[in-house]
Amino acid sequence: MGNNWIDTVINEQYQFVRLLKRTDKTEICVFRHKELGKQIVKRTLKGSGEVYFALRTLSHPNIANVYDVVKTETGVTVLEEYVDGQTVADYLQTGLYSPSGVRKVISSLCDALDLLHSHQIIHKDIKPENVMIDSNGNVKLIDFDAARLYKPYQSKDTQAIGTMGYAAPEQYGINQTDERTDIYAIGVLMNVMLTGQPPEIRLYNGRLKRVIVKCTQTIPDNRYQNVKELKRNL
Repeated sequence: MGNNWIDTVINEQYQFVRLLKRTDKTEICVFRHKELGKQIVKRTLKGSGEVYFALRTLSHPNIANVYDVVKTETGVTVLEEYVDGQTVADYLQTGLYSPSGVRKVISSLCDALDLLHSHQIIHKDIKPENVMIDSNGNVKLIDFDAARLYKPYQSKDTQAIGTMGYAAPEQYGINQTDERTDIYAIGVLMNVMLTGQPPEIRLYNGRLKRVIVKCTQTIPDNRYQNVKELKRNL
């Protein structure tokens, strides 16, 4: 995607570790500093990268840090924090979460999203693969490739992006996505963490059922209106 100073620094000071993901729009690789041993993630993607430029100015213990962003001929190159740990998806391969475990993870996610939403950033792709638990037990929200900045003057999104099953109805071009879109995905995530299935297949029947049902209402006005309200009801 074109040369820039980040490529120069990476080539001189870091060694390639592994490829994490490659699509027609994105390439994500892990590099290790040759002397210090610290690992970082280099992400190259097509598009404006406006969300990553916004993330560069923010810092939160539950969000993977964005260190720098550089424009290229066809997109942007991003240097970001490498999170050493496992995703919720990894954990679910060995078993389900307890209700208390779900509350801990979702509470931290709500804290991260509270900051993001206050800066008009909508993640749009909250799912088990994009929520990590690091080696210290801290929750980290990762992968903002599908994210967008909320624009009050728009009637609907310009791109329908998300993951089937976790994407709210408005993500399919009906209306513009907003913070309640992420709340919908959190509801699905909670149900999957507790049952291994999305709510339309097997709805969880414990105390958190009412939270899941409210999060996943088809009409955004019927969901929790912000993550603070959601967190209070966990």
